Amino acid sequence: MAFDGITVACMAHELNKNLAGGRISKIAQPETDELLLTIKSQAGNFRLLLSASASLPLVYLTASNKPSPLTAPNFCMLLRKHISGGRIVSVTQPSLERVLRFEIEHLDEMGDLCRKYLVVEIMGKYSNIIFCSDQDQIIDSIKHVSAQISSVREVLPGRPYFIPETQEKEDPLTVSEGAFVSAVCSKSAKLSKALYTSLTGISPVAAEEIVSRASLDSDRAANSYEPEELIHLYRTFRRYLEPLTEGAYEPSIYYDGKTPVEFSCLPLSIYDNCRREVYPTISEVLETYYAEKNALTRIRQKSTDLRRIVQTALERNVKKYDLQAKQLKDTEKREKYRVYGELINTYGYNVKPGSKSFQALNYYTGEEITIPLDPQIPVQDNAKKYFDKYGKLKRTCEAVTTLLKETGDEIEHLKSIQTSLDIALQEEDLAQIREELVQSGYIHKRPSGNKKVKITSRPFHYISSDGFDMYVGKNNLQNDELTFQFAKGGDWWFHAKGAPGSHVIVQTNGQELPDRTYEEAARLAAYYSSNRNAEKVEIDYIEKKHVKKPNGAKPGFVVYYTNYSMMIDSDISGIRQA
Repeated sequence: MAFDGITVACMAHELNKNLAGGRISKIAQPETDELLLTIKSQAGNFRLLLSASASLPLVYLTASNKPSPLTAPNFCMLLRKHISGGRIVSVTQPSLERVLRFEIEHLDEMGDLCRKYLVVEIMGKYSNIIFCSDQDQIIDSIKHVSAQISSVREVLPGRPYFIPETQEKEDPLTVSEGAFVSAVCSKSAKLSKALYTSLTGISPVAAEEIVSRASLDSDRAANSYEPEELIHLYRTFRRYLEPLTEGAYEPSIYYDGKTPVEFSCLPLSIYDNCRREVYPTISEVLETYYAEKNALTRIRQKSTDLRRIVQTALERNVKKYDLQAKQLKDTEKREKYRVYGELINTYGYNVKPGSKSFQALNYYTGEEITIPLDPQIPVQDNAKKYFDKYGKLKRTCEAVTTLLKETGDEIEHLKSIQTSLDIALQEEDLAQIREELVQSGYIHKRPSGNKKVKITSRPFHYISSDGFDMYVGKNNLQNDELTFQFAKGGDWWFHAKGAPGSHVIVQTNGQELPDRTYEEAARLAAYYSSNRNAEKVEIDYIEKKHVKKPNGAKPGFVVYYTNYSMMIDSDISGIRQA
């Protein structure tokens, strides 16, 4: 479910319960569009995450902390000046809008008691965090919106604050039966769409649920229903929203197998075929549901420049490879010219001067062939001409074959870096990938870049069901270090066959590995490879002592000549991470 008005209502209820009367002790801005507030209240100490990310706006209480920049951004400094130490009076939601309004009481510079408002708007790409005076005048916002950006509303210091008009939608909490029927039946769209486009804060999923509970056809046009049927829909809608006024929420996530497919604050009968897991708070639901997605979204944003560099280099090398392959194909006719030269030397003595061609027996194949001649030059000079052509094409073939291999290795290297970017979860991981790109010449060092980059990223560490340590390299530099510096000769090495991916090392400590550990290590190698989404992945595994690195090879590139293989899935959900 989208972060709709119902979810925001549940969140407002939770925040009021835990934060009302609490004081703001810390304010941090870990991202350009994100705040992290530490609040001390009678219910305990809480961290409140407020994100106005265009791709994933969120509000929830969390136990985890995030590193902040050394120099706080201006918006963060402004909030610290005004509301650091302030008391949260209440958290409210206007109507069923996707808006949370924090009323904060604090002392001004003169020691007088003042009130300010921190408004969080969860509205997709238009999401924002706005700081307002008690007169609803904007003091500042985490995102500035000028008249050039939006003709509906400016979000700039000094401008009045107001919630944009919601396209003439009705307030679900106060809408009358007549207004509801009138709004819905006036639309020609399907019934569920007419419902969520007529009411504020109702998501498509909630609309489908309400229509389903009323036993009406969601796909049928709204204006084709009789008023009595829409009155029945209105009463069903009212019953569905009753928990909002009573605070009787049931925050839950619906799973299809192990995959979360939807979350909700109210039960969803349309997902009866899915496993439902109920959580104590909506914060836990959101953090569980979006944790991985949020982390991946953030890291993808931060890796955009690296991805662009790698993609550009990859495209350039693929074009180069195609051109070199064409050049190599063109050299295939070189043997023909050598044979022409030899046959002219063998049989050309009886060819008349000025002949344009002659026939001769190819003693390599036993076939009669016709050899073109240049009539302007002596016959024997034609032989020299063909030998020169042969020599040139032979040299070209040798050079292009070498270049083709180098370009092919470069493509494989760049594909492996792409896989490393997909694996990266933290900025530290990106720093090591950037360093590899610098070493490979894809990124030029800055003048001040002679200083060696401090690498803090470490391989993933898992524990097998049998208690063996398993390590997974996050990128090529880590793969090299893991395989050739960390691992001992008797340890086992795993890698996806013929695909970019991580080196996986299992420490044996001189013991025999159980079959289950082999399988778990293979699953890790499958998961941390470019074939992650395949139903089955072929994995090569071998004792580390048989894995070699050729001289001058790219980072992460190895060779081995005898190995075992297995086909395995990439499900690592049951493997414990250390």
